[in-house]
Amino acid sequence: MFTKLDPTDWQLIHLLQQNARASNATLARQLGLARTTVVTRLARLERDGIIQGYGLRLGSELEQAAVRAYCAISVLPRSTAGVIRALEKMVEVEEVSSVSGQFDYLAFLRCTTHEKLDELLDRIGNLDGVKQTQTSIILSRKIDRRRST
Repeated sequence: MFTKLDPTDWQLIHLLQQNARASNATLARQLGLARTTVVTRLARLERDGIIQGYGLRLGSELEQAAVRAYCAISVLPRSTAGVIRALEKMVEVEEVSSVSGQFDYLAFLRCTTHEKLDELLDRIGNLDGVKQTQTSIILSRKIDRRRST
């Protein structure tokens, strides 16, 4: 069941995306609502699965020190489940999306050094069922709506 979100729900979601640790009182002040109203809205958004959890964003110093890359992965037929299970076990693999086009998946990778990225790419390329990979190292992020200003 999809819950219809009103503009206030969207504002609340946006504020939490900027700072998931904001107190209910702070959110209430920013929205011009009573604290109990914010608590009720959050409970509904969580109950309905609109908000499934709260996360962590790395600071810019640590973020910029990381070697980040996108790795496009093509898998052999009937190998998908095994490849995904293996990727889940690699802590450097932060996200895997199924995509259309020449490749089957696009993985977001984060490593501490170029050497670690090289090792990770070898591990991915050697997985049973991986047919081909193509990697692009991220040089800089130009737009990131997930970060507060």
